Formats: sequence, structure tokens, C-alpha cells
Amino acid sequence: MAKLTKKHKEALAKFDRNQQYSLTEAVDMVKDVTYTKFDASVDISMRLGVDPRKANQMVRGSVTLPHGTGKELKVLVLCTPDKEEEAKAAGADYVGLDEFIQKIKGGWTDIDVVITMPGVMPKVGQLGRILGPRGLMPNPKTGTVTMEIGKAVEAAKAGKIDFKVDKFGIIHSTVGKVSFEKPALNDNITELVLTIIKLKPASAKGTYVKSLYISSTMSPGIAIDIKSVTA
Repeated sequence: MAKLTKKHKEALAKFDRNQQYSLTEAVDMVKDVTYTKFDASVDISMRLGVDPRKANQMVRGSVTLPHGTGKELKVLVLCTPDKEEEAKAAGADYVGLDEFIQKIKGGWTDIDVVITMPGVMPKVGQLGRILGPRGLMPNPKTGTVTMEIGKAVEAAKAGKIDFKVDKFGIIHSTVGKVSFEKPALNDNITELVLTIIKLKPASAKGTYVKSLYISSTMSPGIAIDIKSVTA
């Protein structure tokens, strides 16, 4: 078992690990127990009562956080020449096709979002084994495979995030920075959680939201009472 640092022990002493807190209380606490010198990210982990191995219980989607993530996203658009100006005007950081496909095949993945169009998906599909594990593979369900390139870029820049349940039935997502005002973090978390709840598969039985935790970079996780978010 890893040895706890002095600061981590001090953080754990500030709350009861066996208790669930209201969303407002949990946000207060995560700001209080964060001890990094940099502006840490705030993340949530939401464990769902689904079996991701079954196609009809896969939970994935996208949401635009009201206050963004606090991170400047690098957006790559893989498109044909006729869409390049639209992508650049919307704020894409990188725009092109074949040259970037080759660059990614060579190991380059210094990007946060990849947006493309249906007509070039056969080429982009070659990158599945590289982009897939990194959560970068474009998908029509998340709006990253579209003919409306400009709108997709603007949405990504405005704080749109994609989420997907992992093999353990958990969705992990960044919802802001510790420097955010408390109401902004509350809004972002509520928006994400309610979006995920709306995506409950019809085939999922029993309790859908098993647990919800909030944490910051290197901080312990604090349990949130889901009722305080959905009330």
C-alpha cells in the first residue's frame, strides 16, 4: 500500500470518508482539501449500475458545461479543403487531412479533440487503435463526425466534453478548476450528472447511479449524495 503524505493525511482528516455530503458541501470541501500549488482540475467519478459489456447498456454522450472546463482545448479538424476555412474561422488549432493522419500514425497526439466529416471517416478510421484508447476517436454520437464543422469546433472551444462509461461501469470527467467559483462548479456538475441520468439505458435494472465522488488533482475523493444533485 502506498504511503500517505503528510498533506494527504491532513486532507483526509477534514472530512468523514464514510459519509455522503450534499453537492454544495462537497464542493466546499474539495476546495478546502486541495493542496497542490497549481490550479488543480476538479473531477467527478460516477459509478453506474450498467454492464458496459452489453451494447444496449453502453452509456456515452457529450455535454456543454455552462462554465467550461477551465482548460484551453487543442482542436484538430480532419477535413477536405472546402471545409478548411470554416474550421479555421471557428478557432480550430490544426486543420488538414492526410498530413495529420500521417503525423498521428507517427505518434503525435498533442490534441484534446478531433473533429471530422462523414466523407473522410474511411481514412480517419485507420487511426482507431491510436485515437480510441485516448478517447480522441471522432464519433457521430458525440457530434465530432459532422458536416457542420464550424459549429462543432465552437462547441468544443466553449466547453463541450465527451464522456463514456469505462469497463468498470464508471464515468470519469473533468468539471472545472479549483479556482472556479463554487456556484460555477455546482452548475457544471449538475449539468453533467443530469445529462448522464437522462441517458439511462432501458435495459439497465436496479439502482442506476451507484455512487458519485468529487476530487481534485491528487486530493482524496469525497462522496456526494446524488439526491442533492437531482432535487
